[in-house]
Amino acid sequence: MEIRREIHLGDLHIRFNWLIAGCVLMTVMGLGRLGIWQLDRAAEQVEAQRALDARLQDNAPAIESLTPAQLQRSNPDLQNLHVSLSGEYLNERTILVLAEFFDSQIGYGVVTPFRLASNGELVLVSRGWTTGILPPDTPPYLNPVEGPVVITGQIHVRPEDARVISSEIDPSEWPLRIRTLEIDIISDILAQPLFPYEVRLTADQPGTLVRHWPAVNIDVNQNLFYAVQWFSFAFVVLIIALFASSNLWQIMREDGRKP
Repeated sequence: MEIRREIHLGDLHIRFNWLIAGCVLMTVMGLGRLGIWQLDRAAEQVEAQRALDARLQDNAPAIESLTPAQLQRSNPDLQNLHVSLSGEYLNERTILVLAEFFDSQIGYGVVTPFRLASNGELVLVSRGWTTGILPPDTPPYLNPVEGPVVITGQIHVRPEDARVISSEIDPSEWPLRIRTLEIDIISDILAQPLFPYEVRLTADQPGTLVRHWPAVNIDVNQNLFYAVQWFSFAFVVLIIALFASSNLWQIMREDGRKP
C-alpha cells in the first residue's frame, strides 16, 4: 500500500500521507475523548446531586425541628435544606410575585402562606410559576389546595446582596401583588410572625405549579468549559492538518483577490 497519495477534488489538491493521517486521527480522537470525559463528569455530578436530593427529600425533617440558632438570618447552611410541613394552605392569602419568567414567558411567582398544624406558625411556600398572559378579566391560575396536607420543600436563603424592588402594595386586594418577596412586609400585612425563610416546593407536591427555579445549584460550568476547549482543540488540529496537506489556503487567497 502506498504511504503517500494525492487526492484531487476539483481545484482542491490534498497530499495524503497514511502515517501523518494516523497521527492526526489519534490526536483528534484523544482530544475528543477528553471532551466527552468532561461531559460525562458533568452528567455524573448532576446525577449524583439528583440522587442526594431524592434521599434528602425522603428523609426531610419537620420544619418545626429547626432550632432558633439554625434560623438566624442568612444562614447559608439552610440553603436547599429539605423540610416537611404538615398543615394547610391559606389559599385566600396567596401572593403573586410580579414579572417572573419561565421559557421566555412573563408570569407570576405564586406564594401561599401555609399554617403548620403543630404550632399554628405561618410559612411562606413558593409553589411555582403561573402565566400572566391571560384574556382580559381572567384571574391567574393558582391551583388552590383545600384541607390538611403534608408537603416537602427546600428552604431558600436569599443572598444578602440580592436586589430588592420596593412595591406599592394594596393590602385590601387579594391575591396580593408584590415585586419582591419581603417576608417582614408580608408579616406586617398578615399581622402574624412568619417563618424567616421562603420554602420552595419540591416536585409532585400538593399545590405545585411550574417549578421555575433550580432544585439545587450544581456547578458544572468548569466541566463544560473544558469540554468545549478539548473539542475546539480537536477541530483546530483537523483544520491545521487540512491546510498543511492541501492547497486550500492558496485557493482562499485567490478567491479573495477576485473582484
